[in-house]
Amino acid sequence: YCDTLDPLVLPPPGSYVKYESSKSGKRLERSEGRFQHSLHSPGLLLTLNITALYQRMKGFGGSLSDAAAMNILRLSRPAQDNLLRSYFSECGIEYNLIRLPMACSDFSVRPYSYDDVPHDYELKHFRLVDEDVKMKV
Repeated sequence: YCDTLDPLVLPPPGSYVKYESSKSGKRLERSEGRFQHSLHSPGLLLTLNITALYQRMKGFGGSLSDAAAMNILRLSRPAQDNLLRSYFSECGIEYNLIRLPMACSDFSVRPYSYDDVPHDYELKHFRLVDEDVKMKV
């Protein structure tokens, strides 16, 4: 089961939208609010200058490890489709990047490497392993 979101609509100036999940049962529960305008409030003042840009954002995503791939492949086909839509589609969180670990990681079922031949600087012995071909590529 994967949660879905309604299409994102930016709130009007002076207000915010919050999504909350909790152990008590909230699942991406949406709520709206307005920022309080008070000169007498000693709270936090957050000022965003949207005209000052410091870096470009390529996108957002997550990691697809061997463990994640194994769990996805154990789902039914409809559940797999729903999971992928919840990550990558407009009715989901719209990931547009995925990070893949190079060779094994601490989320692999066994240690492996792509090229353990010493001094193979031209990578003549480089080979993907079954985990990459069957589960991630």
